[in-house]
Amino acid sequence: MKCIISCIAIFIQFNLFAQSQATEAPVVQTASGTVRGVHFGNIDNFKGIPFAAPPTGPLRWRPPQPPKQWDGVLEASQFGADCAQTGWPPKPGSIAVGSSEDCLYLNIWRPAGAKSNRKLPVLVWIHGGAFVHGSGAQPDFSGAHFAEQQLLLLTFNYRLGRLGFFAHPALSKEFPDEPKGNYGYMDQIAALQWVQQNIEAFGGDPGNVTIFGESAGGVSVHSMLTIPAAKGLFHKAILQSSGGRDGILSGRPLDADSTNSFYPVSAERVGMNFAHRHHIEGTDSIAVAQLRALSVDEIVDGGAENDWEGGPRIYSGPIVDNKLVVETFMTAYRAGRFPKIPIMIGSNSAEMQGPFVVNAASKEELFDLFGNLKNEASAVYDPFGARSLTELLSMINTDRVWAEPARFMAQAWIKKSAPAYVYLFSFVPDSLRSQMPYGASHGSEIAYVFNNLETRRGLQTQTTIDREVANRMHTYWANFAKTGNPNGIGQPEWPVFHRKKHTILEFQSDGKAVAKPDPRKKRLDVIEKEINSGKLQKNGV
Repeated sequence: MKCIISCIAIFIQFNLFAQSQATEAPVVQTASGTVRGVHFGNIDNFKGIPFAAPPTGPLRWRPPQPPKQWDGVLEASQFGADCAQTGWPPKPGSIAVGSSEDCLYLNIWRPAGAKSNRKLPVLVWIHGGAFVHGSGAQPDFSGAHFAEQQLLLLTFNYRLGRLGFFAHPALSKEFPDEPKGNYGYMDQIAALQWVQQNIEAFGGDPGNVTIFGESAGGVSVHSMLTIPAAKGLFHKAILQSSGGRDGILSGRPLDADSTNSFYPVSAERVGMNFAHRHHIEGTDSIAVAQLRALSVDEIVDGGAENDWEGGPRIYSGPIVDNKLVVETFMTAYRAGRFPKIPIMIGSNSAEMQGPFVVNAASKEELFDLFGNLKNEASAVYDPFGARSLTELLSMINTDRVWAEPARFMAQAWIKKSAPAYVYLFSFVPDSLRSQMPYGASHGSEIAYVFNNLETRRGLQTQTTIDREVANRMHTYWANFAKTGNPNGIGQPEWPVFHRKKHTILEFQSDGKAVAKPDPRKKRLDVIEKEINSGKLQKNGV
């Protein structure tokens, strides 16, 4: 009897010890120092790890510098600050609560207890927000469900607005060998370099990295695919509602005003407009000192993009600086200058629920924008004359800015014999149909990709179909991150895009995933013709 009692006691003690070990906070040694994350359920999470030095003081508008070494253990249990940005509603002279110029931090989710010898596939998310909003800490981007799929997911911040994309002749003269203007892109590259140097210590495979992003995050993926300095830092790419043609965040010339209908004013001129707003007129070292002396609140300035309504532009967006960004991604795709790696790309069925870059006061005026293709455009977009102007604006803007450029990119990939998988997201949950009458709007797929429906506004009550769509999309994305092919057991087949068949996978309004010839083909053909003619371009795209 004593032996039985003793054995039971030893068994209980062993299980208590094993339980304590399983829930012990995970500790990892990085190149800069030791970090301790948190453990919850079957997930380890590390937050707020610096991947670069704070870009403040003399490092404002400089390429990111390596993070400082630290002694002891860094408690990686809280997110770092978001990058400085305006709050909502925007208020001049202030920044959003929780944002800061000191913001270059990253976050990692992994399966609990992952070790450096496991070599899990790595997903790196680049957040959107028009390059002026957002962060890697948004609840929508929790990587817990990807970690449950035996993946490691990483999110990070990058400099935004005028702190992330800014040029001025005085800055161009300072450290002339450094790239200029695209500090947000430099941060993204620094984060990917950090992954290559450190991710193996977390159990990730630096040789199997997939980058993905939506909106400005998708534009960033285009840029990472075509910036020479990013070559070799990742192996697959996913682009959600990312565009792909010139004109939408594709790069303003650095130092020469031109006849470019998208960007007739150079980035340096835009920077000088902003400096003038703050009574800084020189282009020498004194001007640099005056610019760096501005407070972060003055630089963000409520997110103002013009000096006054209709006044000179004071925010540039991404820049073709000819050192880091040497060409637009459309130019690179046309010339075949991109890595031969698998991609997934797609868009939503009604990205804008009305006007965006193409606008008109009437249907007649709208179709007049197509010039000689007016009748063809009218026939494919409004064959019975029954669609409202608002719906037509939604369709044409969606096709012009997102859908046709995604097809253009896929065609470039197939021409290079690289696999491209194209999707169309048309699903709208019942609870949001009144808000999205024309189809799935911009960003509405994110909650399904991450399988984080609880973070999606309006989805507090989830239906069986909501959960099925989320599980299906999430699994496709996870499969692609693992192998470069989204297909797997139990999933409807997703074929590689074909230049003639134009087969895509549509996540339909009924929740089913169906491979089919692109139902928008005739519409996109008209848009492609108009892009080549430059007619819509001259009218505001």
